[in-house]
Amino acid sequence: MFGIFDKIEEFFKELLLGGIQANLESMFLDINDKVGAVATDVGKTPMGWNGDVFAFIKSINDSVIIPIAGLIITAVLCIELINMVMQKNNMHDTDTFEFFKYIIKMWIAVWLVSHAFEFSMAVFDVAQHMVNKAAGVINTSATVSGDQIVAMMDTLKEKGLGELVMILFETSLIKVAIEVISIVIMLVVYGRMFEIYVYSSVSAIPFATMGNKEWGQIGTNYIKGLFALGLQGLFLMVCLGIYAVLVKTIQITDIHTSTMTILGYAVLLGLMMLKSGTLAKSVLNAH
Repeated sequence: MFGIFDKIEEFFKELLLGGIQANLESMFLDINDKVGAVATDVGKTPMGWNGDVFAFIKSINDSVIIPIAGLIITAVLCIELINMVMQKNNMHDTDTFEFFKYIIKMWIAVWLVSHAFEFSMAVFDVAQHMVNKAAGVINTSATVSGDQIVAMMDTLKEKGLGELVMILFETSLIKVAIEVISIVIMLVVYGRMFEIYVYSSVSAIPFATMGNKEWGQIGTNYIKGLFALGLQGLFLMVCLGIYAVLVKTIQITDIHTSTMTILGYAVLLGLMMLKSGTLAKSVLNAH
């Protein structure tokens, strides 16, 4: 009779232990797979991330933004010509070299506007080079091995049913929390790419303002924003590298301490990735 109860208790313990192990494996696989996917996506250029979206943005730039930028640069160049004439005493003090400089300045301004989209894409080519270099340095995997999980499970076999139920509930909550964090990480990376596409689609307009001293701040700040988006990719890789190193330093002994520590590192990773854009803009003084 007592042997039957022992077998029933052993059966439920096996069920609980199986659920806990499944939670642990899924918990680590979710965040680690997402970290690996993020590292791959961050290193892609706008053209490589989604060719169809890139073609759409390019067509918007060519058919909608360029004509508007042409009107803006015409107004800017007219203002520059009027200011130059007025500064020379209404052309009484004529200086041929000033007109020569104006023509060169006009040619450079028009060339910049017509190639603004290519310039913005070149910024992200440089950013991709930085990210790929960083990926070569960040070679530490964040994956917790199966042996570590098995060692953690061995420490639970002597625990009672009540405590195993609490551990199963705890690991289930942590698993859900890490899944939410992995979604946040994915949204940060995808949101950055969306921002790059939207930002690049209007590149000709701020470039059209750079020929004027007063309006030139618009173009200058736009370029800072471009480089900030590129630098954000490097910051995302640095965050992933720090997370990978921290996970590798965890001593897998007590299940409560280990799982809560990994949850804390995952939360910290999500928060820092959310702040990466603000950090990049603050470094380059972009606003």
